[in-house]
Amino acid sequence: MTEPRHEPTSTSEPPQAAEPQAPTLPQAAAPPSPPEASGGAMPLAALSIRGLAKRFGEKIAVDGVSLEVPAGSFYGMVGPNGAGKTTTLSMATGLLRPDFGTALIHGVDVWARPLEAKKLMGVLPDGVRLFDRLTGEQLVTYSGLLRGMDREVVGSRVPELLAALDLQADAGTLVVDYSAGMTKKIALASALIHAPRLLVLDEPFESVDPVSAANIRGILEGYVASGGTVIVSSHVMDLVQRMCSHVAVVAGGRVLAAGSVDEVRDGSTLEERFVQMVGGGHRTEGLEWLRTF
Repeated sequence: MTEPRHEPTSTSEPPQAAEPQAPTLPQAAAPPSPPEASGGAMPLAALSIRGLAKRFGEKIAVDGVSLEVPAGSFYGMVGPNGAGKTTTLSMATGLLRPDFGTALIHGVDVWARPLEAKKLMGVLPDGVRLFDRLTGEQLVTYSGLLRGMDREVVGSRVPELLAALDLQADAGTLVVDYSAGMTKKIALASALIHAPRLLVLDEPFESVDPVSAANIRGILEGYVASGGTVIVSSHVMDLVQRMCSHVAVVAGGRVLAAGSVDEVRDGSTLEERFVQMVGGGHRTEGLEWLRTF
């Protein structure tokens, strides 16, 4: 314990005896308030991705992605289909084991200390099946109890969430009978029930009607204003530009640009910069047969 504070002591004592007693991660993972980095100058990132990589057969889906998501930010991740966004977020949240690299949630290693890390986050994955033979109310209640919450607390939060997401009329309907948009909203309610410090949302507005989308944006903006952090993956550039404070552009399993929205778009719209970096905007010559009707 004294070795980091007194340099003369560190030169006289064997370093191997002190290193096991002073791991850095436990000091960085105080859940009640944002901890500070080892230097004490900056708070730890809400999510720190370091060299994540994943291969499926011969295809490299994610090729050494590293990102720092500031605590209290609304962070967008954009990229073309097959860019590696979902794979990256799945590895960062403990849903898919990486081949290489690490992911830290407020300083807690997702794969070394999964239970501690998962208490700090709520996840809305894309395409993951829900327990759809439960009603909407039962599913959100189950999600809260599964996380060890008090039943009375869960019971008070569930109606509020269903009302906020305009699902109270369908609280007793089986999730299997929900529309795609309703399923997305009930999954979001399940991710919010334990009031996590970090929300990771993969395409949260897909299939959601404009009124519900506006309600969800209001909920997320209030959450960030209170100190939470949101990471959202989306294809809707205008939405990301209006909502997010930071953005990362991902293509080919790599990060092409990351920073504040203004820094990344560099005087253009986010969509224009995205097309410039990713490539595309193919000309539409040909297809004459399409106009011969």
